[in-house]
Amino acid sequence: MKQKKTGLSRRSFLRQTAVMAAAPYFVPAAALGRDGRVVPSERIVLGGIGVGNRGSFDLRWMMQEPDVQFVADCDANRSRRLAVKKMVDERYGNTDCALYSDMRQFLAERTDIDALLITTGDRWHAPASVMAMRAGKDVYSEKPSSMTIAEGRAVVETARRCRRIYQTGTQRLSEGNFTFANEILRLGRLGKIHTVRAHIAPWDSAELSHNWLAAEPEPAKEEMDWDEWLGPCPWRPYNAAYTRGAWRGYYDFHTSCIGEWGAHTFAQCQVAIGAADTSAVEYGYVNNDSGDHMVTRFANGIEMVLERDMESRYWHGSCGVRYEGDEGWVAVADGYSKPEVSAPALLAEFKKIVADYTARTGCAMSHVRNFFDCVRSRRLTVSNPVMMHRSMSTVHAANICMWLKRDLRYDPVKEEFDDAQANRLRTRAMREPWGI
Repeated sequence: MKQKKTGLSRRSFLRQTAVMAAAPYFVPAAALGRDGRVVPSERIVLGGIGVGNRGSFDLRWMMQEPDVQFVADCDANRSRRLAVKKMVDERYGNTDCALYSDMRQFLAERTDIDALLITTGDRWHAPASVMAMRAGKDVYSEKPSSMTIAEGRAVVETARRCRRIYQTGTQRLSEGNFTFANEILRLGRLGKIHTVRAHIAPWDSAELSHNWLAAEPEPAKEEMDWDEWLGPCPWRPYNAAYTRGAWRGYYDFHTSCIGEWGAHTFAQCQVAIGAADTSAVEYGYVNNDSGDHMVTRFANGIEMVLERDMESRYWHGSCGVRYEGDEGWVAVADGYSKPEVSAPALLAEFKKIVADYTARTGCAMSHVRNFFDCVRSRRLTVSNPVMMHRSMSTVHAANICMWLKRDLRYDPVKEEFDDAQANRLRTRAMREPWGI
C-alpha cells in the first residue's frame, strides 16, 4: 500500500530546518533580566492580606521595586479584592493577580509566595503575621502591629522560631529627617537627654467603647465573609460602617488615639534613646480622655511625654517627635524640609550624618527597600519584631493606665505590672479558630 504524500520533500524539510536554526529565537527582555529588569528566578514573590486604603499606598510603593512581583491578594471583602486586582493587573499589563477570600486556604496553597504585605485593621495585624510566618512567609505588617502585650510577644517568638523576616510599618525610621534627629541624639550633639516628646493622634479617645453598632442584614459570604473579617474579635453583628473604617474607637478593634500615632512616635523615640529593646517602666495617669501630657519614664531616667496637639509649641504637622537635652533640642514631623533645631549649627552636617547612618547600618532610606533587602540577606529589619513589641508594649501600658485611671509601674523584663488588674489586660480572649 502506497504511503500518503505529505507535500514536503526531504530537500524542502532540510532547507526550512536550516532557516529556522539561523533565525533568532525571541525571548522577552523580562525573562533575560535586560533593561534593568530582574529575571523571574531572582524576584521576590509578594502577596497581600487585607490590602485597603493604606495598603494600596504600600503596594504601589512595593511594586516600584524591580525585584518584586505581586501575585495574589486575600481579603474577606470582594470589592476590595477586585480593586487590588485591577491595580496590580494594570501595573503589570496582564490578568494574573489571583484572589482569595479564605486566609487559611491562601496560606496553604500559595507556597510560591516569599513575603506578605499585611494591611488589615488593627485586630488582624498580629494574628495574620503569626499565621503567615508559621506558613513560611516573611512579613511586612502595617501598624499598630499588636492589640495586646501578649500578641506582640507572640510575633517576636514566632519570627524567632520560624526564622522569618518581619518589618512593621513605622516608615519614619527610614526617612532622612527622622533619622537625622535620632542620629544627632545618639552622637551626643544635644548633650544629656532628659525628655523626649511623642505625638498621639488628635482624634478619638484613649477611652474605647465596649458597645457595638446596630445589626444590619449580613451580605452573602462571597461578597463579605463577616466571620473572617472579624477574625479573633468577639462576635459582633454585621454593620457595613465597620468595613469602611468605623471600627476605630471600639475596644474590640482599635488601639485608641495613643496607638494610632504612638505606634510611630513611641518607636521613633525609643530607638533614639537606645530603648528599642525595652519599654517605659512608669506611667503617670492624667485626668483627661486622651492621655495628653502623660509622662512615661524609662529605666535610664529619660521621660517620654505624650503630646496631642496638632499645632503645638513643640512641632507643627503630624507624627511629631522632639528630643531635649541639656545642650539643645531637635524636633521633626511630617512635611518638614529639614528638622527644627535649637541652633543652626546642628544642621551643618545633615547630609553627612544621614549618609554615615546608611553606611554604618546598611539600612536604605526606604522602608520597603529595607524590608526586601533583609528578605534577601536575612538581616534584622530597622523595624524588627523586638522593636515593634517593646514600643507597642509602651502603647498598651499607656492605654491600660488611662483605662484604670491610676499610675502604673511595668517591668519590661518580666512583662508584668505591679497591679493585678493591669496584668489581666495584657491579653484578650481570641475567638476560635483564630487564636494564636
